[in-house]
Amino acid sequence: PLPAAANLRPGAEQKVVFITARVHPGETPSSFVCQGIIDFLVSQHPIAKVLRDHLVFKIAPMLNPDGVYLGNYRCSLMGFDLNRHWANPSPWAHPTLHGVKQLIIEMYNNPKINLEFYIDIHAHSTMMNGFMYGNIFEDEERFQRQAVFPKLLCQNAEDFSYSSTSFNRDAVKAGTGRRFLGGLLNDTSYCYTLEVSFYSYILGGPTSAVPYTEEAYMKLGRNVARTFLDYYRLNSLVEGPLAPTPKSR
Repeated sequence: PLPAAANLRPGAEQKVVFITARVHPGETPSSFVCQGIIDFLVSQHPIAKVLRDHLVFKIAPMLNPDGVYLGNYRCSLMGFDLNRHWANPSPWAHPTLHGVKQLIIEMYNNPKINLEFYIDIHAHSTMMNGFMYGNIFEDEERFQRQAVFPKLLCQNAEDFSYSSTSFNRDAVKAGTGRRFLGGLLNDTSYCYTLEVSFYSYILGGPTSAVPYTEEAYMKLGRNVARTFLDYYRLNSLVEGPLAPTPKSR
């Protein structure tokens, strides 16, 4: 058998990236983006191998299977918008959220686990491109560190827009995964909502809208995955000697 990756050896500290998708059943593009992330991470691509050696990915690709099965647009079988119930999910009424939240809290309380990223994937019916929502923090340095990942993603994905990415804390969004976990986790964790347009992305001028395809959504997912390598390479450079690192693109 192959030796276990360094991050999976007994007693090793784990850096965890937690990804969820399809909490709103009608937002089908989120499933294709998530599929792209999964396909890339389990592939033989050299970047994927490096990521598997250094990070643990936990992925819940469908938080609202009942709603998807019923063909609902936003709600679960019982009529709940699950993305407003993260603060106090009921094991009976919101079982998927309850299970995922319990797992995240267990990891947060485990000194051997660093929950570094939480990304919840959605689709947007009026905006174009891919973009992110992040949180607002009083700590200016933390606020700026939070912008690093979407800026790197913008360099990797031609359809991702940093200018459409925004950081907010409006009351309406208080029960979302990003907002709740952003308040729960410590200042080394980054929580985002990743949105992708239902229909188009813009390349170049404002008139050059390109319709999204399933493959284009999956490509965005692959680019999200490979951005983790850029992020951690940048961070290790900050901590270690500032030697140039070859880009494997």
